[in-house]
Amino acid sequence: MAIRAPKGTKDIFPDQIHKWQYIEKKFAEICDRYGFKEVRTPIFEHTELFQRGVGDTTDIVQKEMYTFKDFGGRSITLRPEGTSPVCRAFLEHNYYADVQPSKYYYSAPCFRYEKPQAGRLRAFNQFGIETFGTDDMISDAEIIALGYDFITEMGIDEILLKINSVGCPECRPKHREALREFLKPHYDELCDTCKQRYETNPMRILDCKSEICQGIVEDAPMMVDYLCDNCKVAFEELEKNLGAFGIEYVVDPGIVRGLDYYTKTAFEFVTTKIGAQGTVCGGGRYDYLMDEIGDRHVPGVGFGMGKERILMLMEANDVKFPEPLKTEIFIAHVGDNAKLYSLNLLRRLRAAGYRAEVDALARNIKGQFKYANRLNAKYTVVIGDDEIESGILTVKDMEKSEQFEVKREDLLDLIKR
Repeated sequence: MAIRAPKGTKDIFPDQIHKWQYIEKKFAEICDRYGFKEVRTPIFEHTELFQRGVGDTTDIVQKEMYTFKDFGGRSITLRPEGTSPVCRAFLEHNYYADVQPSKYYYSAPCFRYEKPQAGRLRAFNQFGIETFGTDDMISDAEIIALGYDFITEMGIDEILLKINSVGCPECRPKHREALREFLKPHYDELCDTCKQRYETNPMRILDCKSEICQGIVEDAPMMVDYLCDNCKVAFEELEKNLGAFGIEYVVDPGIVRGLDYYTKTAFEFVTTKIGAQGTVCGGGRYDYLMDEIGDRHVPGVGFGMGKERILMLMEANDVKFPEPLKTEIFIAHVGDNAKLYSLNLLRRLRAAGYRAEVDALARNIKGQFKYANRLNAKYTVVIGDDEIESGILTVKDMEKSEQFEVKREDLLDLIKR
């Protein structure tokens, strides 16, 4: 039996990879415009980082992480999300001592064990940005603006921005008790997961996908009604800043996000074009995450965005991707001397920056021309004993089906022209 890829993973070949390269290049470009610099962290971390950062009560930590013991007996976890590793690296290398704020972006594979479905894989790829060192709502609005600009520049429409405030350690306990009191008569109706959340983090029940739980919390107390003065002012500032940026939004009190570290701002860009998994980008503020993982208070705000979902949306919107780069020059050769001559010419062409190919299957000249057509080569250079002796090369323009001759030393200048 042939070995197959693990469930929930995906192979990407050249007929699709140009799409990935396109969005990765565009994301890097927009991050550069906004002043964000790239950071890369290891693909795995100590498990404790995610237990302390993401939260012991989250589905990610309890059900979804790929965790294992290494040969030294250490508990290691494949990265399930990007924010905690970037925070860990920021603290470990003392970048908090630099002039703040610090602005980073990443493009990285992540791993979560969950039921594979459209737009949700076990091995998936994320864009993310993080701003550290400021609690000013300008930063919150800025990262939302970056996400909005990237999504729209990718040709995606029918996107809705939803925002909310999930409070802070000062005001959240009051909401938590009010929510527990509201849910108490319905406790037995909750799903098993939400029964656990009732004790540990009842706000997460608002985010449950169960229709029964959603019906129960329809009239539940919402965090926006329990915000302290500081959180109220922050949320009002966020709305003003988004207005100044010209970005439309709706306030959705039901947005709580799936990670324990969020405070104040929480937001999502959602769509209905890719089925049930409609969140394209989500994020928010996490002012106490670094306190949890590094005993140093550095406020932060950021978002994560799935590459797979961006690509699905672009295809759903009939976005035209740039064509893959084609072979510019194919060298067809006849005879052993011509083969060696072709290899030397191939080397020179590639060194000059051209995408050049040569036959490696000993095809006859007719077969080589067919192969050049398959490669969509723009030019085919024909090398034989006569061409070697005379120094005059035969060149065929494959698009125009025109053939002409050129001196060997003039070939590069001709192609350049």
